[in-house]
Amino acid sequence: LKLFPSYSRVSFFDSNKQEIFQRTKNAVLVNGVVLNGPITDSKAGEKFVEDACKIIMEEVIQKAADVTEKVCEWQPPEKLKKLLDLEMRETGEPHQRLLQLCQDIIRYSVKTNHPRFFNQLYAGIDYYSLVARFITEALNPSVYTYEVSPVFLLVEEAVLKRMIEFIGWKEGDGIFNPGGSVSNMYAMNLARYKYCPDIKERGLSGLPRLVLFTSEECHYSMNKAASFLGIGTQNVYFITTDERGKMIPEELEKEVQRARKEGAAPFLVCATAGTTVLGAFDPLDKIADICERHGLWLHVDASWGGSALMSRKHRKLLHGINRADSVAWNPHKMLMAGIQCCALLVKDNSDLLKKCYSAKASYLFQQDKFYDVSYDTGDKSIQCSRRPDAFKFWMTWKALGTTGLEERVNRALALARYLVDEIKKREGFQLLLEPEYANICFWYIPSSLRKMKEGPEFWEKLHQVAPVIKERMMKKGSMMLGYQPHRGKVNFFRQVVISPQVSREDMDFLLDEIDLLGRDL
Repeated sequence: LKLFPSYSRVSFFDSNKQEIFQRTKNAVLVNGVVLNGPITDSKAGEKFVEDACKIIMEEVIQKAADVTEKVCEWQPPEKLKKLLDLEMRETGEPHQRLLQLCQDIIRYSVKTNHPRFFNQLYAGIDYYSLVARFITEALNPSVYTYEVSPVFLLVEEAVLKRMIEFIGWKEGDGIFNPGGSVSNMYAMNLARYKYCPDIKERGLSGLPRLVLFTSEECHYSMNKAASFLGIGTQNVYFITTDERGKMIPEELEKEVQRARKEGAAPFLVCATAGTTVLGAFDPLDKIADICERHGLWLHVDASWGGSALMSRKHRKLLHGINRADSVAWNPHKMLMAGIQCCALLVKDNSDLLKKCYSAKASYLFQQDKFYDVSYDTGDKSIQCSRRPDAFKFWMTWKALGTTGLEERVNRALALARYLVDEIKKREGFQLLLEPEYANICFWYIPSSLRKMKEGPEFWEKLHQVAPVIKERMMKKGSMMLGYQPHRGKVNFFRQVVISPQVSREDMDFLLDEIDLLGRDL
């Protein structure tokens, strides 16, 4: 022990000095480092995991459906930094201090599984996908080759196959990605590669000016992808939408013809099935007609709306999606598979994804392995390390069945319908438009403004209402609801219904709470 004083600072050596003596007696040193035995205290680590899991169960899981709990315990950034003790020190901290940090992290985090968290396009807790996440975090796999991830590669293949069937394709390909934004970027690059395969090796030089088309209501990832891929945001042609936020096919036709007259090379149309703010679904059949006529790749960003395909009642919203060349679909949204769980699906049987993205790394994708190397699907991805995100969705699907997933969609949209009807009944609440999905957009008009004429002063004052109510609800912790201005409309609330933990009573509470927080404005 005198020879190796550092041992005395390791808890499991302290508890068994005879073992220490035996190890140090025949110690092997390299560069002053003792290599005998492990240096990790497994027992202490197991105890920490056990105690931390107990905190997670008590403070997160068991409180997930409790509406008496706060959605958030708001603190300003500088104060929160002090409360959390974020500094990382030279020496490690003791077990109990780490457990206290776990409790603090949970306490000051937003409870996105709370029934009254309506802020984003995801919410609630799915217990089956949560267990799947526990398993994958513990196993720490990377999904690129069958040899290191046999189970999860087969799971991904099975899930992609079923998703492809729901789109209406007889065959196809796909891959799970870290977010719908990445899926859209994949699709944009894939469409460009299909248009000009030489770009993979020769790059952008010598290419015509490539242009793509998408709606004014598209996700902002379209602009980001165009920038990232070197297409340029000026070459994204935004197509006019109607009053409901749907792309107008006639305007698309005009813009395609205009681009050709300008000498540009159109290669892609990105339609949206479930826009972020209004929840609008583009008319896919008519857009597909235009794409076929002009030889354009049709990508459908169904990150939000794709889950309506699970419902026999509501899948008509995506009529014509089977004519798309690629589809982005995020089960972590309406189907609650846990962030992140996002697939790009491609109507292709020619290995286009692999041709576009493969780099044939010889240390991973050897062709003389002892098993079928077609299961080494990692070369279809721009990533090397990749999480087994499909497993979360698979576990939920196995637990609930297709019928259970369909019920989730149907119930969410039924609750949305209930809220719309209640908004129409209540004084001081005004819909922007009749929703066709789970996005309910509305204004709250305080009593002080209800008799005011709808002119510039009225809209200027109304614009200030939603931010004040949002601040009050956050500081109170009673709920979380998003707001935004949009295309000339002043700030309004956007309520999104997803979680099966949400009830009719929560819809009533939402309207009551907004009125309570804003009636004095």
